[in-house]
Amino acid sequence: MPRIVVDVMPKPEILDPQGKAIAGALRRLGQTGFGEVRQGKRFELTVEGEVTEEILEQARHAAATLLSNPVIEDVTRVEVIVDATIGAGE
Repeated sequence: MPRIVVDVMPKPEILDPQGKAIAGALRRLGQTGFGEVRQGKRFELTVEGEVTEEILEQARHAAATLLSNPVIEDVTRVEVIVDATIGAGE
């Protein structure tokens, strides 16, 4: 079944304490090749049937109104993913 993936990230001007904690942990583990870390959210919406423009618009609307807080977050991606394993081995 196709899925619609929605990625949400904190706006650049918003502090990201979880990202800072992860960056600190990476340094403590000796992984020093990374600068800043920002943590976001990923949603996967499984679609029953075909992904139409109407379904994609519904996903965009949900991303903007339900899955993100537009005051502090940006929707960075709304993308259709077709699972390549569907039908494999049948």
